[in-house]
Amino acid sequence: MSTRDDIYKALEAVNDPELGGNIVELGMVSSVDLDDSGVARIGVALTIAECPMRGQIESDTVRKVRALPGVRDVVVETTAMTKSQRADLMGRVRRDARDRAEPTQIRPTTRVLAVASGKGGVGKSSISVNLAISLAARGQRVGVLDADIWGFSIPRMLGAKGPLTADDETHLIQPAQAHGVSVVSTGLIIESEETALMWRGLMLSKALEQFLKQVAWGELDYLLIDLPPGTGDIQMALSRLLPQAEMLVVTTPQLAAQKVAIRVADMARRSYMPVIGVVENMAGFTCDHGETYPLFGSGGGQELADEIGVPLLGRIPLDPVVVKGGDDGAPVAVTAPDGPAGRAFADLGDRVLEAMPPVADETCTGRIAKLVAQMDEELATAHG
Repeated sequence: MSTRDDIYKALEAVNDPELGGNIVELGMVSSVDLDDSGVARIGVALTIAECPMRGQIESDTVRKVRALPGVRDVVVETTAMTKSQRADLMGRVRRDARDRAEPTQIRPTTRVLAVASGKGGVGKSSISVNLAISLAARGQRVGVLDADIWGFSIPRMLGAKGPLTADDETHLIQPAQAHGVSVVSTGLIIESEETALMWRGLMLSKALEQFLKQVAWGELDYLLIDLPPGTGDIQMALSRLLPQAEMLVVTTPQLAAQKVAIRVADMARRSYMPVIGVVENMAGFTCDHGETYPLFGSGGGQELADEIGVPLLGRIPLDPVVVKGGDDGAPVAVTAPDGPAGRAFADLGDRVLEAMPPVADETCTGRIAKLVAQMDEELATAHG
């Protein structure tokens, strides 16, 4: 007669294909019972009730356990994980992925933020550029990787000039510099903006891989990755190459953009990439006389944030200065920081720093420094 330990050993051969590990190590086996009649009851906690791998996991469990001596029948009882169980599992999977990931030039202390959208035309690149400048203005060392390989627009928006060159000794590509931000883009390695890049899936992910492994990024506090719209090859490659990446979802107020953006959040969840929040772009146009018109509707950003369970980190108004700055390589965060959009980007920078603080601030030394500064401020106020 087999034992419970024998059953656990057999279950180590049952893998969750999506997570890339066996269900015992992943903590998905919630209970194991074997009665005197030879019926084994196995409790399996899935990440979500509608897990697409449910059927395969159940059938593999039955097949592996039924092969044990003395097991006459197998009953699999599946449940959905609680929020805390799912968070623990995601953390474990991300740590495992980080351990298996190939080395890149991105340091472990660099916060990686992927800026994503479900569809084109919502201003994702504009958000990336002005957020990068906002973070740099707050003393952070910032890089921007333009991963929109076909539809690159970051070089023009930042006013970055190419071509990129390689260091003679290290042979690493040197990023371009613009407004205090390090920049890498396919737009900086081709002859002109009008050149069409006729690359397909594998070449796209290889380009991203080269930008991460063969660029001398240096000691960055934050790396912003401007993703192409949708859920394609680049997005999937990113979760493999940089398991520490987190995501910021950009949408406009209209319902169509909101519903498409949900797919990006779902892709992030399936890749175990945390979504730190939502940014609503084109949130309204304010005339010179002070009246605001919701040209693209209202409330879509908050609805999206509520639906995927993350905060709405910013609402960026429609501002003609943003468009002109993007065309001229003079971002509004630099040229008009006190305007409506400029203030909104400054607020967004503050909210991002709160949502994912610099790694140095998260260390014990960093926290002590914060406490000392807070105490000094309180003493100064008390004696003021």
